[in-house]
Amino acid sequence: MNEIVSCISLSENVFKMVIRAPEIATKRKAGQFVVIMTEEKGERIPLTIVDSDKDEGTVTIIFQVVGKTTMCLAAMKAGENLFAVLGPLGRPTEMENFGTAVVVGGGVGIGVAYPIIKALKEAGNEVIAIIGARTKNILILEDEIREVCDRLIVSTDDGSYGVKGFVTNVLKELIDSGVTISRAFAIGPVVMMKFVCEVTRPYKIETIVSLNPIMVDATGMCGACRVAVGGETKFACVDGPEFDGHAVDFDLLMSRLRMYENEEKEAREGCTCHE
Repeated sequence: MNEIVSCISLSENVFKMVIRAPEIATKRKAGQFVVIMTEEKGERIPLTIVDSDKDEGTVTIIFQVVGKTTMCLAAMKAGENLFAVLGPLGRPTEMENFGTAVVVGGGVGIGVAYPIIKALKEAGNEVIAIIGARTKNILILEDEIREVCDRLIVSTDDGSYGVKGFVTNVLKELIDSGVTISRAFAIGPVVMMKFVCEVTRPYKIETIVSLNPIMVDATGMCGACRVAVGGETKFACVDGPEFDGHAVDFDLLMSRLRMYENEEKEAREGCTCHE
């Protein structure tokens, strides 16, 4: 059960893993996630379901190695079993024919953007995808996204590939060119999502963001994943992970994400999974 079918490197410290989880594969929808435990006494980590295959009974996740648990996950091989894969969790992406939808993905968030782009296209939308990375070498899923959207714009911070600059610059130019956007989605680093929302705010373009705060039980009971949205406390695990980006308190979110930096550093330094 929870067998790893494959695990490949997409770029430096970013991996794509296919897991056998037939019940999750049958039920999951765009925007939902799973909680994974590599071992019985291990950490519970939330990871978005990037894709699924109902016939094969598999789900696909993409993750970046940032802490002890993701280091251990990346070290696992095809044929090994995860202790637990729980899901699908969270509310699916609200999906309908909005008209023209723009999806902005940055870094490893491009993996989260992919199922949303795919579902939006299947719902009849004209979908424009903007994906970006610091440099060409760490850009992921370009070919896969190109296949499921109407138009793809790629940017890199250093100009090594595509348009030079940030995804926010690309989005601003797209809006100023006269394209009528019915809804925007932003998935990536918190600071990127914050500034995407600042770009769309003056134009009153509804913008949905996918949040990935610290999460423990993923049932809404522990409160670890709380975020402030419109002045109210919401739990990303059961109320999200997607919210109205114009209402999210991004500064509070960023401060909470830094709460356990020292403990995370100690755990990484003591990790022996990769040896």
